[in-house]
Amino acid sequence: MLEKDEEPFNDIMDHFDKTTGRPEKIEMKTLPNPIRILGYVLITCVVVSTLLIIVMSLSD
Repeated sequence: MLEKDEEPFNDIMDHFDKTTGRPEKIEMKTLPNPIRILGYVLITCVVVSTLLIIVMSLSD
């Protein structure tokens, strides 16, 4: 569960990690295709929307 670099520094943190859990790094390659495609679509929409807002504010 814990790597050598991420060992807890005291018993309280160890107990907290065991009872509440810790989110692991999510790798897009390991997700099912529909979820992966949805993630890529959402990220693309955010980036395109941000670029459109910047371009439209500069053209004002």
